[in-house]
Amino acid sequence: MTGATNENSKFVSQNLFNVEGWTCVVTGVATGIDLMIAQAFANNGARVYIVGRRADALQTTIDKWGSLLAHQQGKMIPLTADITDKAPLEMLAKDIGSKEKKVGVLVNNAGINLGTSEVSEKGRDSVKALQKELCDEKQENWEAVYRTNVIASSDLCISDADLDCPGHTGPAINVSSISGITRTTHQPGVKVRVNSIAPGIFPADTSDDQNKSRISTGGSYGEKKGIPAGRAGDDEDMAQIALFLACNEYMYGQVNISVLPLVLAVPTSPKTAHIS
Repeated sequence: MTGATNENSKFVSQNLFNVEGWTCVVTGVATGIDLMIAQAFANNGARVYIVGRRADALQTTIDKWGSLLAHQQGKMIPLTADITDKAPLEMLAKDIGSKEKKVGVLVNNAGINLGTSEVSEKGRDSVKALQKELCDEKQENWEAVYRTNVIASSDLCISDADLDCPGHTGPAINVSSISGITRTTHQPGVKVRVNSIAPGIFPADTSDDQNKSRISTGGSYGEKKGIPAGRAGDDEDMAQIALFLACNEYMYGQVNISVLPLVLAVPTSPKTAHIS
């Protein structure tokens, strides 16, 4: 029974979601979603660098939320930087590098939304109405959005391509918008949330006496398959996703959670980062 007890203990929530001692970088304006994410890590024992352009907003966050964290090891540290400019981005990387041996988690949440096009509404009217709506968009707005939401995220991933958590592959998490990838399918009369999991390489058969199977991996498995962890998915990986979807009541509307490592190739370095 001792073996079964030890095996079951890994499914305890504090083991599945243990980020104690991790070092995180979260971009944004220290409000809204980026603050939620920063608090989640800091209150569970991580050191979190919150990065934004507005020093006053960063300091307000530290004064309000960074002084009474639930975990003694947790910290929230403000850093001012304009991530759309490579020069201050390089200075940011050097600044964090002078304080930390490694960054464990990168969260790209900084983003802007310019323009007020009614694409969905005009698209229902006619093709010409949609064309006119899109043609009236200002090019400088598109360029500013891509510079902040896409190029800056890519630059940050490249700057932190050697993400490393204690005993864990380092994740880079890019915060997107649900309106950009799906439409809400929830109906008021049906109190059910529908989500899906798209697994990568996981054991499928249950041929052994414990209804568990393993995929054998050699030293070059991760390189051949393009998996930074160097192995196939296992119990904890799937359990974390399942618990997340079950416990987070805001997750609904055919949202795909891909449990599949994607590789960020960096031309100047052989190292990669896990994109969530």
